Amino acid sequence: MQSLPGPLLLIGCGKMGGALLDGWIERGLDPASITLVEPSDELRKTLASKGVATLASAAEVPKDLAPAIVVLAVKPQQMDAALENPEWRSAETVFLSIAAGKTIGYFQERLGAGTPVVRVMPNTPAAVGRGVSVLAASPEVPEPIRELCEELMKAVGDACWVEDEAMMDAVTAVSGGGPAYVFLLIECLAQAGVDAGLPEDLAMRIARGTVAGAGELVRQAEEPASKLRENVSSPGGTTLEALKVLMAEDGLQPLMTKAIAAAANRSRELAE
Repeated sequence: MQSLPGPLLLIGCGKMGGALLDGWIERGLDPASITLVEPSDELRKTLASKGVATLASAAEVPKDLAPAIVVLAVKPQQMDAALENPEWRSAETVFLSIAAGKTIGYFQERLGAGTPVVRVMPNTPAAVGRGVSVLAASPEVPEPIRELCEELMKAVGDACWVEDEAMMDAVTAVSGGGPAYVFLLIECLAQAGVDAGLPEDLAMRIARGTVAGAGELVRQAEEPASKLRENVSSPGGTTLEALKVLMAEDGLQPLMTKAIAAAANRSRELAE
């Protein structure tokens, strides 16, 4: 990982913040360049052993820290407190937020017009280094810092950009909630197996392994998902019969489209 142009301040070290921190250190980022704000005494003791400076609150951040990047990894309802009186920032400090529903405009209203902000939507597979993060930046973020923010997020998986922040509502619906939809698929697949006569534990084991294996296959494959599906669907075979149900006019696609639209609409509501 490239060196930072200045200190990195990480505010919040829950599951996502912790995954990012571990990913950065594993990729060679100097722990001494990281200052961490985390209210949990027990967690701070654990994190201090990694070589990072730890503080209990943002109010304790030294006024002369002037971080190059501030990574905001707190829950949306805690964001106002995290941004209160940030006297430690410089004019060049970039704020990178992973909080759902908090827009670039939200941060610039509180930090001042023209504040460089990067908004990120990661997802939970970041915990195992298989996350997908989508980034959107305000015009004030210089290209080298955009590249650095992308590299920071790639510490926990893939990362890509949208130039129109309005797309983040759909991103939230697809990738942010996507793992939950896949977990539900596993539940449904296992239950269908039970209904077809399999023991419950065996049905769940098969469902989990099948979805995990299919996910790894599509990750490594050069062919599109549609081609992989066709490869499994022999003419006149059993899989094709199931796909006739799933791909019918009232099958999986219209249901998924409806679900994503509902999640995207809710994302817009939360941002207002």
